[in-house]
Amino acid sequence: MSLRDRQRADTRQRIQRQALRLFTDRGYDATTVNDVADAAGVSAMTVYRNFPTKEDLVLYDDFDQQIAELPADGSLTDRIGRTVLTILDRSANDLLLARLQLMISTPALQARHLDSQFRLQEAFVGAIDPTLEYAARAAASAVLGVTHTALLRWAAGNGEADLADLFREAFTSVFDHAP
Repeated sequence: MSLRDRQRADTRQRIQRQALRLFTDRGYDATTVNDVADAAGVSAMTVYRNFPTKEDLVLYDDFDQQIAELPADGSLTDRIGRTVLTILDRSANDLLLARLQLMISTPALQARHLDSQFRLQEAFVGAIDPTLEYAARAAASAVLGVTHTALLRWAAGNGEADLADLFREAFTSVFDHAP
């Protein structure tokens, strides 16, 4: 990653963290993009360059970019499940928890959340042999459903439980084995 890419990523993270803090403190609807820009020490245009919509301030993640290659061994669900565990291990839990709690409690974000789920599914499908597209789509949908269930339980418990353990428990309950 070049210096410019790192600086851009740092700016994006600073903006998103400030947005999440403000949305949590003041409420999503009561916080403007200008409020976020002021708190992050950037212009509103910089916010919009990094996050085209207010919803993106909450929903943006780079999870789809972390799916370059899946493990080569195991069933599609196992391969996707192990990749999800890797992504969850790399996630900043405080940021993820704040995002989830806002998504759950804010009607404007609930529908857009489905868009991000679809984007993630497409990333998994794209990382798998194109001849397995249909099976990959089904496997990704199933594992993302399990992931969603674990994330909701984790958010409901205010992030107290171990997220990876909740994911393994949900995965095992559906697929009869751990990923």
